[in-house]
Amino acid sequence: MTNDHPHLTADAAALLSEPQAGRIRAIRSRRWVLYPRAKQALDRLEALLDHPRGSRMPSVAIYGDSGMGKTMIMQRFRDQHPPHLDRRTGILKTPVLAMEMVSRPGERRFYGELLSLLGAPQAPRADIAQMEQATLRIMKAIGTQVLVIDEVHNILAGTYREQRIVLNMLRFLSNRLQISLVCFGVNDAREAIGGDVQLARRFEQLTLNRWAANEDFETLIASILRNTPLRRPSVLTPKSLRRILQITDGITANIFQMLGSLAIEAIESGTEHITDGAVEAWVPAFDAEAVFA
Repeated sequence: MTNDHPHLTADAAALLSEPQAGRIRAIRSRRWVLYPRAKQALDRLEALLDHPRGSRMPSVAIYGDSGMGKTMIMQRFRDQHPPHLDRRTGILKTPVLAMEMVSRPGERRFYGELLSLLGAPQAPRADIAQMEQATLRIMKAIGTQVLVIDEVHNILAGTYREQRIVLNMLRFLSNRLQISLVCFGVNDAREAIGGDVQLARRFEQLTLNRWAANEDFETLIASILRNTPLRRPSVLTPKSLRRILQITDGITANIFQMLGSLAIEAIESGTEHITDGAVEAWVPAFDAEAVFA
């Protein structure tokens, strides 16, 4: 099928047949936009699945400020490897298991969260050893290869002893099940994982830095615009790109929000593209709230 709108991806062009409200809804929804930095992270995570199983499995830690896209990368990786039924055994295989670190670290709370995620009922009086064995048994049965942990910086909410216990538990799970760990967190999470030297040595570190005025940022903007269903191409000057960077502080979520807001304005006004003038005039809602406060 011919794409009559070469400035858009095929999926974005298909949305042009939707009514105005449908396009606006699509812009406001959580969309996956592939850009080089995200692809680099995903490629590294994919390599973990292909690594031969062993006693010291490689792991990856991805750090970045809040809003830099860590959770979206995590969800994308998880969604690319959904549970699937092994017809030979009748077991639902789950190669990638994703969870959020509990708000306060502790073996009981961690295993409780993991068992809940696995859909395994637990006896109220089950001790930690029983919960640990149940976790090992189920994760081995479902073929988990990678355990993904978001908000890993929550480990720092515990005492030094609690932190050490949780880190030791993660190393134990990795060793016993021969699985890789993927941890996402803010930059403080380096301190959390660094609390166990043996565990820290297994982690390759990737950092999602705030965006700067360079080619990578221009590629990000181009990727977002190609996935935004506007009928006319948006061609922005270097001045507008600097303006976007200044307003958003280089935070990925803010950049998506700003361009989404400008796109909705373009649809509602009928201009059907984002202009330099619109970028210059745009004021974020949080600025207005700050002035009011």
